[in-house]
Amino acid sequence: QVQLMESGGGVVQAGDSLRLSCAASRRTFSRDAIAWFRQAPGKEREFVATIARASSTLYADSVKGRFTISRDNAKKASYLQMNDLKPEDTAIYYCAARDTILTAPYYTAIHDYGAWGQGTQVTVSS
Repeated sequence: QVQLMESGGGVVQAGDSLRLSCAASRRTFSRDAIAWFRQAPGKEREFVATIARASSTLYADSVKGRFTISRDNAKKASYLQMNDLKPEDTAIYYCAARDTILTAPYYTAIHDYGAWGQGTQVTVSS
């Protein structure tokens, strides 16, 4: 079972940037699809972005054009670059992983992922 650990959260002002990191322990990380989800206070956890094995990406409409997901298989890491942050981006951000095949579709549902990190808090003040 892969272990995931997020880092890079913090308190920033609207318009600022943050880069979140997700470190994975699994030896076969390169075969995983990786996703970032977030959960704001009082709201359900929601999909933010995913990167497939072949490094194609998909984003939620709310972050498209502002966030960029990437991966470094050699470092077994994924990153979420967040630019032009808004107060509504305030949430706990989680990375998730699942084994997949090269031709798999994008996975965007919580139940698609079996491995989760503990989350990192991002707070954006206006």
